[in-house]
Amino acid sequence: MSEGSKRVVSPSVQQESDSRRMLNKKELAQYRSLLTEVQSRLRGDVQHLSNEALDPGNESKSPTHMAELGTETFEQDFVLGVMERDQEVLGEISQALKRVDSGTYGQCEGCVTEGKAPSRCGIPKLRLKAIPWARNCVECARKVERAYA
Repeated sequence: MSEGSKRVVSPSVQQESDSRRMLNKKELAQYRSLLTEVQSRLRGDVQHLSNEALDPGNESKSPTHMAELGTETFEQDFVLGVMERDQEVLGEISQALKRVDSGTYGQCEGCVTEGKAPSRCGIPKLRLKAIPWARNCVECARKVERAYA
């Protein structure tokens, strides 16, 4: 580069860089609020599903036909699967809230483990808005998925 020239950064590269920067206190408070809101909603969903699926007083739990028994069993298994997934997400949310408290929220665990500089370890804000309990950036999440595939 000549002495008078400046390095030009494309808008997409600049956007990626901005979205990976450390979160400020206001942003952390917004993500904490989002996490607690989702946590409350999921707790209510789990409680409701639990009451519906496991309520022994429900009249429909005594089917008179084999097809009804199969349907009841399928529905109960489905609801229990949804409850299990919701419980997993609640655990992830709990861990994310701990990361907010410790000041590591928004940092990709995979990038940190790889030894990248903290300024290069941020999870993009668009990902955090979509999945506020995310532990990894998209690239590291793909690596984890491939390892389990």
